[in-house]
Amino acid sequence: MAGAAPPMGGAPMGAGYPEPSPPSLADAVRAFTTGSMSAEDFQAVFATSKVYCPRGDNPGFLALHDTQQPVIPMFSSLKQLRRYAGKESKYFVITGAEVLDLLPTGYGFVLDMEGEHRMVFDAKAVEQMVEFTMRRMYG
Repeated sequence: MAGAAPPMGGAPMGAGYPEPSPPSLADAVRAFTTGSMSAEDFQAVFATSKVYCPRGDNPGFLALHDTQQPVIPMFSSLKQLRRYAGKESKYFVITGAEVLDLLPTGYGFVLDMEGEHRMVFDAKAVEQMVEFTMRRMYG
């Protein structure tokens, strides 16, 4: 209707600055490993980010057992995965929250194994990430 007052705040709906987008998982890995991002902020980004996982012929994670504890290689981007597993490698994509939900008990994971800012999460760290996520979701 002509002459109607704009919504409260004086600016029409949709005007103003867009919400800043969250950092990519690769940016979060870099920030966390260099100490410029807190563990809580990293976990919040990880939970909603796409994680690239190499796969074999059978469904599920591929685990490395030649380490002190079994770990699963995961990657923040397809580029990082290809650097590790090659151009023709098979993979699947899930969110970080799904990683925490589906990772077998007693396993850790390595994020960006061939990257400049490789991160290793042992089984205990994974347990702590799950507990943190549960507290955020359910209080």
